Amino acid sequence: MEFIQIIILVLVIAFFITRFLPVKGVMNISIEEAKDKSKDGNIQFIDVRTPGEFKANHKKPFTNIPLSSLANKTDSLDKEKEIVVICQSGMRSMKAAKILKKQGFQKISNVKGGMSAWV
Repeated sequence: MEFIQIIILVLVIAFFITRFLPVKGVMNISIEEAKDKSKDGNIQFIDVRTPGEFKANHKKPFTNIPLSSLANKTDSLDKEKEIVVICQSGMRSMKAAKILKKQGFQKISNVKGGMSAWV
C-alpha cells in the first residue's frame, strides 16, 4: 500500500514539474525586450489570445493565431525565423511555445506577463 502511494506522489510531482518548468530552448523576455524586437522585421510576432481578446486590445506587429488553432497553422510560419509569442498573462503563450518547439521551431521567445504587463 505504501509503495503505491509513493508512486502516485512521484507521478503527481512529475506532472507539476513538467507543467511549470520553462521549456528548453524557449526564452522568457520582458515587455521592453519585446518592444525592442518589434523593430526587427525578420521576427514573427504571434498573439495566441482569442480573436475577441485580440480585437479588444492588441499591439503591432503581433498577428493573431489563437492557441486553439496554432498547431494547425504552423505551416504558415517560417521555422528559420525567430518567433515571439504573447497572450494575456504568459501562460497560454508558454503552451504555444511548447507546441512550436514540438513542431521544430528553434528560436522562440515568450513575453513574460503578456498583454497585462504591457504599458
